[in-house]
Amino acid sequence: MPSIDEIDRAILNRIQSDFPITTRPYLSIAENLNLSEDQVIKRLKRLKKKGIIRRIGGNFAPEKLGFVSTLCAAKVSRDKIDHFARAVNRYPGVTHNYRRDNKYNIWFTFIAQSMDEIKNNLENISQETGVKRIINLPATKMYKIKAHFDL
Repeated sequence: MPSIDEIDRAILNRIQSDFPITTRPYLSIAENLNLSEDQVIKRLKRLKKKGIIRRIGGNFAPEKLGFVSTLCAAKVSRDKIDHFARAVNRYPGVTHNYRRDNKYNIWFTFIAQSMDEIKNNLENISQETGVKRIINLPATKMYKIKAHFDL
C-alpha cells in the first residue's frame, strides 16, 4: 500500500462517501478529525500530487438527468491499441477505458444524451481507427454504481 498514515486514511474515508455540503467543507472535515483546515487541505493536495486521489467532485446519476449509458468491448490489434485508446478517450462521455487480457481487449463505458449519439460516436471511432469489432452493450438496469474503500 502507498505510504499514507492513519490521518490520511481518515481523511480519505471521509471524503469518498461523506463529503460535507457546507460553505467550508474542509473545515468541517478538519473539525470532525481534530485537525486544522490547513492540515486537511495540505494533505489532500499531497495525496492528489502522489496520484492517490484522482479528483474530488460530484458523482451524478446520469439516467436521472436524461442520459443513457453503455459498456463497450472492442477487439483491437496490438499495433492499434494506443491509437484506439486515445481516440476513445477524447470523448467526454467515456468514464472508464481499460485494456483486458481477452480477445475483446479494450473495454470502456460511454454516457451520452441518447443511444443514437453513442452509436454515432462508436461509428466515428471505428472509422478513425479502423477497428470494426466494437460491441455495444447498453445498460438496461443499474444494480450498483458505488464503491467505498474502507482504508
